[in-house]
Amino acid sequence: MMRKRGSLLKMFWAWKNLSGQTRGEDIYKAISEMLNEKGIDLKKVVSFATDGAPAMLGREKGLVPRLREHHPGLISYHCIIHQSVLCASLGEVYSEIMTTMMKLINFLRASSALQHRLLRTFLTEVDAAFDDLLVHNNVRWLSKGRVLERFWAIREELQVFLSQQNSAKAKQFLEFLQNAGKMEAVAFLADITSHLNDLNLKLQGKKNTVCALMSEVRAFQRKLELFKRDIQEELLHFPKLLELTKGEGDHQCHLEFLEKLIANFKIRFDGFILGKQVLLFIENPFLIRNVSAFSEEAKQVFPWARAASLQTELIDLQESVALKEAQCDAITFWSKLVIPSKFPLLHKMACHILIMFGSPYSCESAFSTMNIVKNKYHSRLTDEHLDQCLRLAITPFVPKFKVLASTPRAQFSH
Repeated sequence: MMRKRGSLLKMFWAWKNLSGQTRGEDIYKAISEMLNEKGIDLKKVVSFATDGAPAMLGREKGLVPRLREHHPGLISYHCIIHQSVLCASLGEVYSEIMTTMMKLINFLRASSALQHRLLRTFLTEVDAAFDDLLVHNNVRWLSKGRVLERFWAIREELQVFLSQQNSAKAKQFLEFLQNAGKMEAVAFLADITSHLNDLNLKLQGKKNTVCALMSEVRAFQRKLELFKRDIQEELLHFPKLLELTKGEGDHQCHLEFLEKLIANFKIRFDGFILGKQVLLFIENPFLIRNVSAFSEEAKQVFPWARAASLQTELIDLQESVALKEAQCDAITFWSKLVIPSKFPLLHKMACHILIMFGSPYSCESAFSTMNIVKNKYHSRLTDEHLDQCLRLAITPFVPKFKVLASTPRAQFSH
């Protein structure tokens, strides 16, 4: 799925079957064939969002370097959602805690069907908040936080259940649950992953622009500074940790984790291809005060933009009373209200930015849909039929069934 410049919301759907290898050269060949079939010049493509894999970014055989050989001005960047997930690496201490947690949950849920049934029956009998545990899946973005949240809600009931088991593993996991230091780490992880899940949910969605995604990331970076102060004071943003410790104890380890998280976000996002002035320009151009700084940032992203013209056009736009009073979202503002003939460079730059995909979310959701459509019962679907099924499953178009049903046509036999 790709957007091209020209019409602000123009989008086309295309996919290629890579039945063999998925190296950079294979992906490049598939994309080149797809663009040729659609009659699209590669130089019309504005940007490319990747998952950071070597096949995409490899210096010699990666997809992006190959595309840039034909289109030097192509903008490429790492998926914003993927980067936010990579920022939240647990480190050695918390990774060990999380591993033990997963072993505990697998022991209760997957070691035997009988034990799983007994656990569910027990949780139902004691009227626990949930009647089962969740299993962690590394592939799913929100999995870790949800697993911890479910575990924390029924941790006391799990202690009672494990105390009734006679196996050595049950006793080992019971000791883990009774260890105050380990449970404090679990409480902190449950709290911080809930905040990370909130960010992740805000970053998902098909209509999010790259500006909206970066605004959420910037807001979360400021929240992390708030969390850093709060972990040393009232624990207002760490309710599970507060419930367990009653606000007492030394949280130095948690503080260090937050500092590393802040540093990770800073490293990954402070050098984002679109600077703060350019992002502000899309959201609200009337708030830009330093016109020279804005044109400088814009030139770094779009070398074809002339600084002098950008500055004069921006001043003219800021002095337009009609545009200043307009109450609408950024896409409507730049596509419907700003006249291209009057503000050619600003309009072109805004269109280029608004058609960027902040992440391959649409592609990922399309793959999920494809896995549902082409399951083991439909494994013999041809590529042509699969393409048609995906179009029907993904399109937002809703047929007017009442109109179609009200105009029946008789089918005469030959």
